[in-house]
Amino acid sequence: MERGKFRAEPLDTPTNETSLMRQIMLAVSKITGVRIFRNNTGFDSTNKVRYGLIQGSSDLIGWKSVTVTPEMVGQQVAVFVALEVKTPKGRATDEQKNFVNVVNAAGGKAAIVRSVSEGIKVLS
Repeated sequence: MERGKFRAEPLDTPTNETSLMRQIMLAVSKITGVRIFRNNTGFDSTNKVRYGLIQGSSDLIGWKSVTVTPEMVGQQVAVFVALEVKTPKGRATDEQKNFVNVVNAAGGKAAIVRSVSEGIKVLS
């Protein structure tokens, strides 16, 4: 592959979520222009601190810039986006499914994705 060229779908399917997530982040930002960030969630039992958005929030969150219709003065708005990344065998929790549903119901774009191409399709 030529230097500087980008392959949307890697030849090898990643076997772990972290690798897949990194590939999705890179592809989505380059191909769709979406600004997307890693949303680590969890609990640090040593310091008794919960971090991340909320339990069940997606692995990747960000926004997609959208130009609204002329009737709305042509301003740009940011549409919230969220991708929950799972390997082919991974299962989303009820909380993760609920987060995706709530984002979509509010007008955002969210999905559970299992490949780079799925992530691109959802956010294109």
